[in-house]
Amino acid sequence: MKREDYYARIENPEMLDYGVYLNCDRLLTCQKPLDDLCNADELQFQIVHQVEELWMKLMSFTLVEVIEYLKTGETNRVVTLMGRVHRLQRMMVQQLDVLETMSPKEYQEIRLQLGNGSGQESPGFRTLLKMPPDLWKAFVAQYLAPTGRTVADVYNEGYAHDDAYVIAEALIEFDELFQKFRWHHLFLIHRSIGLGSKSLKGRPVDLLQSGAKHRFFPELWDIRGAMTDSWGGEYGVVRKPIHVVK
Repeated sequence: MKREDYYARIENPEMLDYGVYLNCDRLLTCQKPLDDLCNADELQFQIVHQVEELWMKLMSFTLVEVIEYLKTGETNRVVTLMGRVHRLQRMMVQQLDVLETMSPKEYQEIRLQLGNGSGQESPGFRTLLKMPPDLWKAFVAQYLAPTGRTVADVYNEGYAHDDAYVIAEALIEFDELFQKFRWHHLFLIHRSIGLGSKSLKGRPVDLLQSGAKHRFFPELWDIRGAMTDSWGGEYGVVRKPIHVVK
């Protein structure tokens, strides 16, 4: 079979009920026509990023539900749905590995097709960036404020591994996995086009580097350092090595 015959089958597959339900006729034409690709890797570049947008759409939709369940104190629903979000985040990180199969030269050819666009313009990414404040506000209003608790109470003074704790841990895992995605993306750029290029200074890569240092829920990160400092003051910052023979 000739290449053009294979292409015809790939782009115009038979549509049965499954394909009709999933709108595959539209889905499979969301990429460039195969004959118009700048190189053979452009198809996977488009598909990986389109799939990432779909996962982020599902994450955003799920987080809207999480916020509503936080407001009503439905802890089990919150934890279950946050578990789904965490799985989606891990898949997003893993999918980026596919893009590492491109050579820097092939990526440059694809990059020309983007114009001035970058991943910082991702609609799904930009939507997710706006959601953590509402997650935190709902958490505080339902799980801390009514009883006058603080993050320190949840983690240290009044530690009970209760509902407030498990939700706080679900939030910090979301934060951690989001930053891991950012860092993985940053290393992907480093591997594909480098971070020292003069043409990238002051551009989206700088925004990505600064964004990778951001934390959505600083209170949940800061409490760990505060607790360690407190324990250090009690137990001693420097302790005798345990391997020394008495």
